[in-house]
Amino acid sequence: MLFPGQGAQRPGMGEPWRDTPHWQVVERLSEVCARDLGWLLLHADAERLTRTDNAQLATFTLELVLLDALRTAVARTAVGALRPVVCAGHSLGEYAALTAAGVLTPEDAVRLVAERGAAMAEAARQVPGTMTVLVGPGVARTAELLAEGLRVAERAEVWVANVNGPDQVVVSGGPDAVAALTERATSAGARAVRIPVGGAFHSPLMAAARPRLAAAVRDTPLHPGHCPVIANVDGHAHEGDVPASWRELMCRQLLMPVRWSDSMATLRSMTAGRVRLVELGPGTTLTGIARRLLPPDIPVRSAATPVRLSALVAEWWP
Repeated sequence: MLFPGQGAQRPGMGEPWRDTPHWQVVERLSEVCARDLGWLLLHADAERLTRTDNAQLATFTLELVLLDALRTAVARTAVGALRPVVCAGHSLGEYAALTAAGVLTPEDAVRLVAERGAAMAEAARQVPGTMTVLVGPGVARTAELLAEGLRVAERAEVWVANVNGPDQVVVSGGPDAVAALTERATSAGARAVRIPVGGAFHSPLMAAARPRLAAAVRDTPLHPGHCPVIANVDGHAHEGDVPASWRELMCRQLLMPVRWSDSMATLRSMTAGRVRLVELGPGTTLTGIARRLLPPDIPVRSAATPVRLSALVAEWWP
């Protein structure tokens, strides 16, 4: 199971689920975190969903709705229970992955996501920043060199924040620094795409958010999971029977790049190709990355609506 992160959100993404039994997940999590998550999923516009505290809660909540729907649907098949082999989530999606694996309960996870989003929003207010996707042959190496050169020569605050593959990265930092790196990268042949986020995430500019998140993580129970979860910060699979390591991993993730290409390499080595991947969340970003990085004989599907999820279950659990 793969879960996307902030930036995948879009207005009205909860509408297909409003009249289904799985909407009760939204109502329960709204009570837990004292936020109207249904409003975020149904009525928030693009500007409001760019706010990191809103975007993270909305995206996480939809992912839990999808997880509930998939579990319920598989329970009605001959298989009887959904048993993931491994889970991974991109940035915020890691919290949904930990929930799917049983390391976090849904209630504890939504509290952590609320604290994480609020802490990151406050850090972004203190130190404004932005992020940009760069796409092109060998752009991962190019971006690393450009970022290092700008930091050394101009004391620019810019870093590679996500490594989604050799040909796709996300850079993060101060607006002027990101603009300077983007200009150099596009001059070298890369293509740039702005993403709807409100801060310089996965960079040292998020340092102010760490104490608040660390306090919340420290007070949250972690449980032995029933499958490994691949961590963003190192791309390694961490077994579910040692959940305590996740306290440090969740805090480090704020300031460190998401090593998604390493995560996909780990997934491939763990499963030796004997796996089917499903992306649960808005959009198809992780599906596209997986199809580029993994062998073509590994089936990859995304499911964000009842229609897509029903089709997936009919195909894989007939």
